[in-house]
Amino acid sequence: MDLKSGQPFWTTRSGLIRNYPPLTHDERCDAVVIGGGITGALVAFHLAEAGIDTIVLDKRDIARGSTSVTTALLQYEIDTPLHELVDMVGEDHAARSYLACRDGIDKIEALLLKINDNCEFTRKKSLYLASKQSDVKKLQKEWEIRKRYGFHLDWLSRSDIANQFSFERPAALMSYDGAEIDAYRFAHALLNSAGQMGTRIYDRTEVTDIQYSPRSVTVKTDRGCSVRAKKVVFAAGYESQIYLKQKVAKLISTYALASEPVDSFDGWPDRCLIWESAHPYLYMRTTGDNRVIVGGEDDDFQDPARRDRQVIRKAGRLKTKFDKLFPQMEMEVAYCWAGTFGETKDGLAYIGESPELYNAYFALGYGGNGITYSVLAAEIIRDAMRQRANPYADLFRFDR
Repeated sequence: MDLKSGQPFWTTRSGLIRNYPPLTHDERCDAVVIGGGITGALVAFHLAEAGIDTIVLDKRDIARGSTSVTTALLQYEIDTPLHELVDMVGEDHAARSYLACRDGIDKIEALLLKINDNCEFTRKKSLYLASKQSDVKKLQKEWEIRKRYGFHLDWLSRSDIANQFSFERPAALMSYDGAEIDAYRFAHALLNSAGQMGTRIYDRTEVTDIQYSPRSVTVKTDRGCSVRAKKVVFAAGYESQIYLKQKVAKLISTYALASEPVDSFDGWPDRCLIWESAHPYLYMRTTGDNRVIVGGEDDDFQDPARRDRQVIRKAGRLKTKFDKLFPQMEMEVAYCWAGTFGETKDGLAYIGESPELYNAYFALGYGGNGITYSVLAAEIIRDAMRQRANPYADLFRFDR
């Protein structure tokens, strides 16, 4: 699947950070991870740290799939508001899922200390806007249940927003538990550390077949080589669906732009993360080199060619929306792109074993905060392989 269109900012700025060889010989290991993006990198690092002999395979250059196009807002909020998730999975399950994602941001920060690279990680407040007056009641419900579970956030009225920002909205929630990161650099840094612990990493090596047995799996590749492992981990993001009969996600195209460096951020206090209640929603952040990243304009994924044709038009619409919010800022588009992501029925990830396959684990961090899900997935899968309990494993199981 062609996962991206246009000129993504992260890969353009950083280039090919590290080069890995293709697999040209047969291998054996404890775990083979399919996918070398941010999810696969997190899984590989955690497995290597636990002493599990691991191989990573990716059909592209490392982190050049969905990881290269993510806008990398780190939030505990998922695509389904907490008060709505309660109706889907129950209050305890819903609240624990949100708390787990908040914990995931802390885990990412701790990992950066281990790999000695901050990857432009910055703690940020997160502003969740009511797009229209009719959304205010829903926002009030969200405010009440989040406060009940100890989330640190403020309620902003219309006047509060107007006094602080260069725009007005009926109401908003300001959360204190958000962050941003360069996910492309993070994936490379994690795999570099995993490699130092013995993980073998092969890119430009496509998996063509997988044979399962009660005690092992054999992964065959397009170069005529194979990897025999005790376990396989699918961390190929939205391409992982081909290995499952159960349809777990609906594919969506999302669009984004990155600006030239901006001189000032008037009307945007603390350069907080911003997103809204509308569907599809607008979202935005800044970067360490003073650029603006704006995303949204989502539509159903149909085919890459159609998505490609829309990149310029969608970027224009995103810029128009940004200009209305920040009329005093001069923002010039430098890069624009599109990517494919998945939405699940409840907004929760799918992590763990599927009843369909022997010796297979899935790390499917679908949704708007896939990076946060992926660090949780890495720990859940690591613990499962070591036959240890994980406090979050039940939240994202396939039979929930």
